[in-house]
Amino acid sequence: MDEKQTEISTLGEFGLIDHLTKDIKLVNTSSLKGVGDDCAVMEYKDTEVLVSTDMLVEGIHFDLTYVPLKHLGYKAAVVNFSDIYAMNGHPRQITVSLAISKRFTLEHIEQLYSGIRLACEIYGVDLVGGDTTSSRAGLVISITCIGDAPKDRIVYRSGAKDTDLICVSGDLGASYMGLQLLEREKVASAGQKDFVPQFQGKEYLIERQLKPEARRDIIEELEKAGIKPTSMMDISDGLSSELRHICSASNVGCRIYEDRIPIDYQTALMAEELNMNLVTAAMNGGEDYELLFTIPLHMHEEIKKLPGIKVIGHITKPELGCAMITRDGNEMEIRAQGWNPLAATKEETPQ
Repeated sequence: MDEKQTEISTLGEFGLIDHLTKDIKLVNTSSLKGVGDDCAVMEYKDTEVLVSTDMLVEGIHFDLTYVPLKHLGYKAAVVNFSDIYAMNGHPRQITVSLAISKRFTLEHIEQLYSGIRLACEIYGVDLVGGDTTSSRAGLVISITCIGDAPKDRIVYRSGAKDTDLICVSGDLGASYMGLQLLEREKVASAGQKDFVPQFQGKEYLIERQLKPEARRDIIEELEKAGIKPTSMMDISDGLSSELRHICSASNVGCRIYEDRIPIDYQTALMAEELNMNLVTAAMNGGEDYELLFTIPLHMHEEIKKLPGIKVIGHITKPELGCAMITRDGNEMEIRAQGWNPLAATKEETPQ
């Protein structure tokens, strides 16, 4: 951390907010008034408003032993943007609320905010407000994201139909493998003064865990191609959980194929090194923030032309249930074994 350490109490709540937000410039026309009054003021014309909230708690969602504060701020913002993109919308504003314990100095919170502001700059989102308070148990970050979409472009979880194709962007399991790697090196570093973590050749996995990106590019490509998904979610809790969410909301079943699940080479190597089941990690790991969506069967040729998207299966009638076809042709029921925030800590994702 920086040599200079300033106690937050010397600024007070409003002084801290002013210090962190004094030079923010608004970039969205829907942002009429940002930080500096009792409320932000926004105006949306001819579009539907989308709102998402996410909370991150130290010791549950992140470990500051190996998570840099700037990366944490970036990730906290991006995961909220991802929820808006998952509705086929565009994020426009966020509010940021923090509960801060006394072990954090002004310089620490500046690092956190630098990550939040970098994410806002890259994705064109305005930081328009928030709150700060004290905490007796570490750091808590709560972000609310506001976005918009034309009424006829919003995509819900509930629109999947029999014979629709199931698609995913990017690759799966990398973030979870990055977490396992970070946890392994944390254990290995215990009691060692000059420990050097073994991350060589695994940088992609670390980046997917510490600095995920929301798939704005996929939303833009689908729009350019004239493809509107029938249902969509972002993969935050694991492919198995998100598939079941879509099937439940749409009252349908599904079939996906094990050999079609997109997995990066580094992810496969890491699973082998840790003696873990690769497909289980890809299905249940979570925090990939890729997009899972369905499209009508007749759009198969159009979707094949788009880079970074893979068709992994199809929607069925509800009585057929949710299953994966294994490489040897057997059917395996898909169970929601991903992240459950009310029942598990981050280390308890199924192996």
